[in-house]
Amino acid sequence: MILICGIPSETPLRMVINRLEEADAEFVLFNQRDFADCDIWFEIEDCEVRGELRIGKRTYNLQEFTGVYPRLMDDRLLPELSNEPEHSPLRTYCRAFHDTLVRWMEISSARVINRCAPMASNSSKPYQAQLIREQGFLVPETLITNDPDLVRAFRARHGRVIYKSISAIRSIVQELTDGDEERLEFIRWCPTQFQAFVEGINLRVHTIGGEVFPTAVDSEATDYRYAARQAGEAAELREVVLSDELVEKCLRLSASLGLEFAGIDLKITPDNEVYCFEVNPSPAFSYYEANAGQPISAAVARCLASGTATREGATRESSMAVMAG
Repeated sequence: MILICGIPSETPLRMVINRLEEADAEFVLFNQRDFADCDIWFEIEDCEVRGELRIGKRTYNLQEFTGVYPRLMDDRLLPELSNEPEHSPLRTYCRAFHDTLVRWMEISSARVINRCAPMASNSSKPYQAQLIREQGFLVPETLITNDPDLVRAFRARHGRVIYKSISAIRSIVQELTDGDEERLEFIRWCPTQFQAFVEGINLRVHTIGGEVFPTAVDSEATDYRYAARQAGEAAELREVVLSDELVEKCLRLSASLGLEFAGIDLKITPDNEVYCFEVNPSPAFSYYEANAGQPISAAVARCLASGTATREGATRESSMAVMAG
């Protein structure tokens, strides 16, 4: 049985649900907005993880789930909590429920796409860049600083420079221009990541269950996700074929980060050098599927249905019980 967690109207989640329904796969949906009518507990005893998840009037044994696909929004921002005081009983229960659910996913023998621990590398772009470099990818020369003078020297050396956030919080990638000179003093309160601009073709490579789905993105925008805003027209996406060497390299990168599912952002230079900017551990793949026809949601459904993925460390404690409440 497969467990789907999140807001069912969110497009990537909805697409995977549709593929599971088409395949007549057995699955259960936990809608985050219904958390108040749900409960969960688990325990570890004799090297086994056992527990129950109640959704409404139905109760499921956690050990029956062989695949889990979580796309959980920050539970603190759920609409059901918008009028709740900071420490209200409902907020406290919501946090406890989600905390227990995530803890179970970290140690479950089910195939979880993806667990929180390996996703954490994306919370620090500089840290993740080191892991990417270890797998043989080029990484743009980078400066992380709150010193405007260092930024000016970096730009003088490289000519074209882009900047973006250091954390996992989404930011719009922008090119540093003369017009930004007046605002450079603001970075003294917010260390920022600057990188040498890399010429070439943008590629988003999704890896899932040993399958690879590469999409080329044609756009004049610095950040093609906001192409209409930055370049006046939407980006054009198309399916491409990668060399066997690059396919294997992408699969190795995902595996090295412990990710079942990843969105790898690459750029291929005119000299055929391959730069990697980051690896997204919770890719919003629907944009690429809708615009380039990549059957990514079907691959996610296949991976979920493919069985268990035993995780080391799931039974480090001989006996432990955890429950919401």
